[in-house]
Amino acid sequence: MSENKKENRLGTMPVGKLLISMAIPMMISFFIQALYNIVDSMFVARISENALTAVSLAFPMQQIMNAIGVGTGVGISASIPRAIAQRKQEHADHIANTGIFLNLCYVAVFMLLGFFFAHRFYVMQTDVAEIVEAGTTYLRIVWVICAGAFFGQIFEKMLTACGKASLAMISMASGAVFNIIFDPLLIFGIGPFPKMGIAGAALATVLGQVLAACIAFYFNHINNEWLTFRIKDIFHPEGAAVKEIYTIGFPSMITMGLTSMSSFFINQILLTYSTTSTAIYGIWLKLQNFCYMPAFGMNNGMVPILSYNSGTKKWDRVYQTIRYALTVILSLMIVLTIVLESNPHVLLTMFDASENMMALGIPAVRTFVASLVFGGTCIILTSAMQALRHSKYTLIVNVLRGFVLPVLAFFLLSSMFHELGRLWIAVPVADITACVIAVFLYRKMKQDLAAE
Repeated sequence: MSENKKENRLGTMPVGKLLISMAIPMMISFFIQALYNIVDSMFVARISENALTAVSLAFPMQQIMNAIGVGTGVGISASIPRAIAQRKQEHADHIANTGIFLNLCYVAVFMLLGFFFAHRFYVMQTDVAEIVEAGTTYLRIVWVICAGAFFGQIFEKMLTACGKASLAMISMASGAVFNIIFDPLLIFGIGPFPKMGIAGAALATVLGQVLAACIAFYFNHINNEWLTFRIKDIFHPEGAAVKEIYTIGFPSMITMGLTSMSSFFINQILLTYSTTSTAIYGIWLKLQNFCYMPAFGMNNGMVPILSYNSGTKKWDRVYQTIRYALTVILSLMIVLTIVLESNPHVLLTMFDASENMMALGIPAVRTFVASLVFGGTCIILTSAMQALRHSKYTLIVNVLRGFVLPVLAFFLLSSMFHELGRLWIAVPVADITACVIAVFLYRKMKQDLAAE
């Protein structure tokens, strides 16, 4: 009976209604999650501009950690529905338990990095003592207490993969709300809480992630009838499950990982102009992340539907899902572009921007937002290609968009003009080029599938 209900939900429910029920909760939770990154920077900016720069420089390293967790989660969220659709329950359980083992490995690695590499990371980039000290404190806490970040991702993806997006939303939103509330309390020492400064911002973040992970695990334990967790299976990972997770999830890791690396190299270019330009770019990365959260949420709802229906060869439902997803995201990106183009000064004021930062930041933000429509299109198309077992196409676009094109554009513009104002156009140029390539490869994927 339970299996027939699942078939009715993913295989026969009208696509529009199904996509909304799967994607909307995830879009809301991702919005809230992105909001606390922005709130984090807003409160840190009230400490000092150097503190904001320290957090901005830490962001690429946080994104590398997120890249690994999200990529593994994407591999799981695409693999489990396909296994369920093909009635391979034992394999679905192996995928879930193997994912937990992989996350234990990630936690061990980043704890070591936090203890031994955080300070060196900042010394490599700047000799400003305040930035080095504040940044080391922030990044060390984020890396050492990283279990919540990794396990929150995987347990939430398991809920989404089995059609329980609303529960995933609750867990993610709970952690985000915790962070938003405790950020000012721990940073400024409000009420009974100690004044911790930038360490308080980091602690609020990691504790919120731990809370979200615990809630997501609890929901899986009591509400997810599709998956069974076994300690003996966790510590005996299945090679086939590892291969499947990484085959599907690796492009997502590359996307976010290379984006982090590109941010690192772009920051080195911007530091030759001023630390303020680095802070502006750091603000944009978090605003961009916020703007793309609807697309990421749509992906989380879309991928299980694509995986399940491609597994049962219902191609009309597959392409209808992609069309609906593109329509929604493009509409949202157009609205966000108009709003941000009209109010860049309001956004910068939220970060206590100085007169100098405001002068540099307003034209920068107006240039950056021209990329949103093209970036949103890339996100939907690459996720569709990934879910439909054309990860090589996704990988091509992600490598270009995440690293090659933006770094190359910033480097060439800096070399040619030596003028900060002209560097900002690198962002839309990179996304427009990547979007053209993504559309071409998506059309090629459809031809490949039609020929099978």
